[in-house]
Amino acid sequence: MLEFFQHINWAAVGSIILVDLLLGGDNAIIIALACRNLEKAQRMKGILWGTVGAISLRVILIAFALQLLTIPFLKIVGAALLLWIGIKLLIPEEDHGEGITASSSVWGAVKTILIADLVMSLDNVLAIAGVADSTHADHQLAYVVFGLVVSVPIIIWGSTLVLKLIDKFPLVILFGAGLLGWLAGGMLVTDVYVVNTFFAGEGASKLILYSAEVIGALLVMGVGKFIASRKTAQMSEKAG
Repeated sequence: MLEFFQHINWAAVGSIILVDLLLGGDNAIIIALACRNLEKAQRMKGILWGTVGAISLRVILIAFALQLLTIPFLKIVGAALLLWIGIKLLIPEEDHGEGITASSSVWGAVKTILIADLVMSLDNVLAIAGVADSTHADHQLAYVVFGLVVSVPIIIWGSTLVLKLIDKFPLVILFGAGLLGWLAGGMLVTDVYVVNTFFAGEGASKLILYSAEVIGALLVMGVGKFIASRKTAQMSEKAG
C-alpha cells in the first residue's frame, strides 16, 4: 500500500473521479428521489448509507470487470459500449427518474437505491474499469477503490454544484464524453484477440495506441454533438 501511494498515478485517479461525477448524475437523482419521502432528520442518513452501499456495490462489480477484461473480445464489446455511453452523455435527456419509488424508511430507501444502481451502473463500471486497465496490474483495484472513495464526499455534497457547473459550462460534458471515447480506443487495441491477431502478441505501438485513443475521442464528440443537435432541433419543433 505504501508503494502504491509513493507511485500513485494522479491522472488515473482524476480520470476515475471525473468519470464517476459525469456518469453519476442519474445516481444522484435516484438517491434524491428514493429519499424524498423520508423525514428531514432521516434524509442525510438515507443519502449517506445509500451512497456507501452504491459505491461498495460498484467496487465489487468493477473487481469482476477487471478480471473479465482479460478475456478475448470482451474489451472490444466494452469499447463499443463505452463509445455509445460517451455519445449518449452528449444527447439531451427529456426526463429522468421515472419509476423510482420513494420509501418512508431509511433502509427501504437504501434498498431502492441499491437496486436502481445495480441496474444503471454498467456505464460507471466499464468506464472506471477502462481507466484502471491502463495502470499497473497489481494496483488496478487499488486505483478503483481510491478514486471512488475520494469521489464519495464530492458526490454527496457537491452534486448540485457539479450539475450547475455542467449546465453553465457544457464543455465539461464534452470533455468527459471525449474521455470515454479515448478509453474506448485504448481498450479496443489492447483486447487480447486484437493483440494476438494484429500485433503478434506484443501489443500495439504507442503511436497506434495514441491514434486509436484520439480517434475514439473525436468519434464520440463528433457523433454525439451531431445527434444532440438533431435531437435538440426535434424537441424544439415539438415544443413549437
